[in-house]
Amino acid sequence: MLIAGVDEAGRGPIIGPMVIAGIMIRDKDQDKLLEIGVKDSKMLTKERREKLYYKIIELSVDWTYQTITPMEIDQAVQYRRRTGIGMLNKLEAEVMANVINKLKPDIAYVDSADVDEEKFKRMIMAKLTHNAEIISKHKADRIYPVVSAASIIAKVKRDSIIDEIKKVYGDIGSGYPSDPKTITFIKKCLEMRELPDFIRRSWSTLDKIRKVK
Repeated sequence: MLIAGVDEAGRGPIIGPMVIAGIMIRDKDQDKLLEIGVKDSKMLTKERREKLYYKIIELSVDWTYQTITPMEIDQAVQYRRRTGIGMLNKLEAEVMANVINKLKPDIAYVDSADVDEEKFKRMIMAKLTHNAEIISKHKADRIYPVVSAASIIAKVKRDSIIDEIKKVYGDIGSGYPSDPKTITFIKKCLEMRELPDFIRRSWSTLDKIRKVK
């Protein structure tokens, strides 16, 4: 039995892409994930995640990831504002389906982005080309070790993208609206009237900063 876990990193930040990752392991190897210390990526330090990343890949039968760009996220958010129809969850479900189609597991456990777990499951299944059972749960990254492992892969990949941005632009912080360093960086960009492509323009954070100015 081949099982997959699928999770995202970077849904909330104003900077950078969302990364969706999936890993596939043999059912009998789930305990090995626990043995190496796999847990929800948010409960681990960056250094610990990076060490686990390589151990997870060694245990996996296959793994993959896909990014959703800030522009794609903006388009989904703006569509909702125009029509009232939520598109970000649908976009996330489509990318999760892509990941599952590539891995081809027997069962895929996913962290539901929608408040309605079954609705999110249906959105994924609508885009599947591979016959897999889908288990959609809130906080799946805390319930299923295989989803915890996927969350670590997604977070490490997103962190590497943010690190590359920092090499060019300096310390931009974590990318979250609650981070003062991130807000300071965005303020400077607005003052220079140059918003890099990696900033999500649809986030209300930009409007709040403009009003303060």
